Amino acid sequence: MPEYPDVVVYLERLKALTAGQRLEGVRLKSPFLLRSYAPPLSAVFGKPVLGFSRIGKRLVFELGDELFLVLHLMIAGRLKQREPKALLKTKVDLAAFDFTETTFVLTEAGTQKRASLHVVQGEAALEPFRRGGVDPFQVTLAAFRAALTRENRTLKRALTDPTIIDGVGNAYSDEMLHRARLSPVKRTQQLTADESKRLFAACKTTLSDWTCRLRQEVGAGFPEKVTAFREGMAVHGRYRQPCPVCQTPVQRIRYAANEVNYCPTCQTGGRLLADRGLSRLLKADWPKSLEELEERLNPTLEPK
Repeated sequence: MPEYPDVVVYLERLKALTAGQRLEGVRLKSPFLLRSYAPPLSAVFGKPVLGFSRIGKRLVFELGDELFLVLHLMIAGRLKQREPKALLKTKVDLAAFDFTETTFVLTEAGTQKRASLHVVQGEAALEPFRRGGVDPFQVTLAAFRAALTRENRTLKRALTDPTIIDGVGNAYSDEMLHRARLSPVKRTQQLTADESKRLFAACKTTLSDWTCRLRQEVGAGFPEKVTAFREGMAVHGRYRQPCPVCQTPVQRIRYAANEVNYCPTCQTGGRLLADRGLSRLLKADWPKSLEELEERLNPTLEPK
């Protein structure tokens, strides 16, 4: 799912590439994308583009007459810049946003179509989309800690909860926790003052660093490869690859459709975190340390 850095760069390039233009129309290939009925989608046709903003991971198109398009890309939704009035040719094409001089096509891979589009009018109509999570760049350390410790969650769960932290998902939460040298399963209410400070700094540094990096990659174009797995990440998507800090093989925990990636040396004191499914299956045979894991993966031969 596109997260804060991806969404910010999307918005910056949309603004630059549609400056002074109108949204001439929106063509829907999938009627299920549109989740609102009043105002009708046709109400935005021909409206001038006033700007773009975000609400969490949602993209907001700000148009004339206080009309807004709220687009949530969800996990597999992506925007692609195309020539004006480009046809919707493939099965992953869901909609086309036709501006005066260019078109952006919304695609969504996979069979589960979760992306959504709402048309609303007036600033007040945007409030239901706000989940209440704090923006690390807009709050103090005290407010950040208060949001985290309001409930006793694991750090991984808290960082990816939009009612707690704004705009962060699976990928960048792994990177933040690695940078802060904190276990993903540590409870929020167990954080010391120093750990809270480290995590607060790691959140801001991770998001700003990756936003700058993606901005430089895109340049004057438009993001064409938005992915959760990027070259240069420390732990996310790097299972069994060496940690860039200590060279320890990165480990992971799988749960539902997600996974947590972490470095045992940097984050958990050398302890392997139990994968819920495998540890239940293996029980006492689940390795507890890196040394034990290495012995399982590379057993030494007994002398004859």
